[in-house]
Amino acid sequence: MMLDDGFADVPAGRIAAVVTHLDMHEPARLRAEHVAGELSFHHIKRPEAAWYRQLYAYVGGHAWLWFSRLKLDDRALEDIIRDPLVEIYALRHGVADEGLLELDFREKRACELAFFGVSRKLLASGAGRFLMNRAIERAWARDIDRFHVHTCTMDHPAALEFYMRSGFVPYRRQIEIAPDPRLEGVLPMSAAPHVPVIAPQ
Repeated sequence: MMLDDGFADVPAGRIAAVVTHLDMHEPARLRAEHVAGELSFHHIKRPEAAWYRQLYAYVGGHAWLWFSRLKLDDRALEDIIRDPLVEIYALRHGVADEGLLELDFREKRACELAFFGVSRKLLASGAGRFLMNRAIERAWARDIDRFHVHTCTMDHPAALEFYMRSGFVPYRRQIEIAPDPRLEGVLPMSAAPHVPVIAPQ
């Protein structure tokens, strides 16, 4: 669909973001890791919906308006995260879960980096690079031809550059418009203060 140049209104009560899609077609070279603190990487083989939802909101919901998984009931969520072609990992700092990695192999010969993030506590600590190196290793350990991800302008401002430095190449851009999850009660009104709430009058 072609859009006219210039400004386009976003209805009150909704949020809008520019989404960039990226991929790689061979394993990227792993970048040097300089990790501050004690990190460990754990495959969660049968994640519970409550555990996943809590970590998902902690890592991405309150900071960056991740909301799609928070709208699912337990059964629908577990149908995804317990699928044998979906791998869920937790990044732990000491004994606390501080990062989430979800790899989705349900598309033939491809892997989607479905969700990736570390808590605000670990930003700029080297934890993101540590987790990305594990993501690249795990994705290409399977017989795939393509590893892909998308990010948007509501994410951390350095996210797109980080993915590109990690070996992903941008190939498509879209506009996403959705109901504001804060107005729906999915996330608290205090979530993602960098994205203002514009409620219907």
